[in-house]
Amino acid sequence: MIIYDVAPGCDEWRSDGHRLRRRPVATCMRRDDPVSASFEELDWRPTPLGEISLRRRLEPTLRIDVYEVKLDDEFLMSSLFTAGEIALADISLASTSRANLDVVVGGLGLGYTAHAVLRHPRVRSLQVIEVLGEVIEWHQRGLLPVSHELTSDQRCNLVNGDFFAMVATGSSFGPDAPDRHDAVLVDIDHTPRHLLHPRHAPFYDAEGLRRLADRLYPGGVFALWSDDPPDEDFISVVEGVFASCEAHVITFPNPVSGGVAASTVYVATLGHG
Repeated sequence: MIIYDVAPGCDEWRSDGHRLRRRPVATCMRRDDPVSASFEELDWRPTPLGEISLRRRLEPTLRIDVYEVKLDDEFLMSSLFTAGEIALADISLASTSRANLDVVVGGLGLGYTAHAVLRHPRVRSLQVIEVLGEVIEWHQRGLLPVSHELTSDQRCNLVNGDFFAMVATGSSFGPDAPDRHDAVLVDIDHTPRHLLHPRHAPFYDAEGLRRLADRLYPGGVFALWSDDPPDEDFISVVEGVFASCEAHVITFPNPVSGGVAASTVYVATLGHG
């Protein structure tokens, strides 16, 4: 187990340092110019899952804009800390020495894992899979701080689809996606046990992971964000499919509580045989 101490980003967390209900996925932007109005609803839509809304509010103590997504009355994403999401990209890509990387990110959200991937010049292509088309549209409309960087980078494709179903059925990760990839990064569920939907569960067992491994080049990387401490039982399952699996504990200051929060990034490497 490896522990990292990361400088604060911006995300919404409970006072104990864990995420509100689902995952916060973005970072807020500090600005030299005056911050925005105290509250603005940027979009609201009915969807098959419920009413989804994107809003921006001023956090008066830190003087930053916080972006939040709600589904009905439940917070899905918020932007007071993103250390774990960025570490998911940076640690996983640092674990491979390959050039011309073809990468998949499962879960777009507010865009900061994808944004961190694109900062790596070795990345040749990036497929970002998001089940909610409304979230992709927010980025296409430039409503979020990193939207322009995602939509203007020719390496990046935002794909509306169900990541778990794509893995289960062996379907393509996008119309321009290669058959195999160097790295697949996933930030969708809270943890391998605390899922957003029961249909995600088969992905985390040995057979689901084998199907994912079949989509990777030899020596390829699978990385997963989790809101819980390292789960030894899950690591054992991963090690039954991949040649190795390390749990990286990411710690960072929590300005809400004044304490320290933590998340886990699992990084597994496929054998070359």
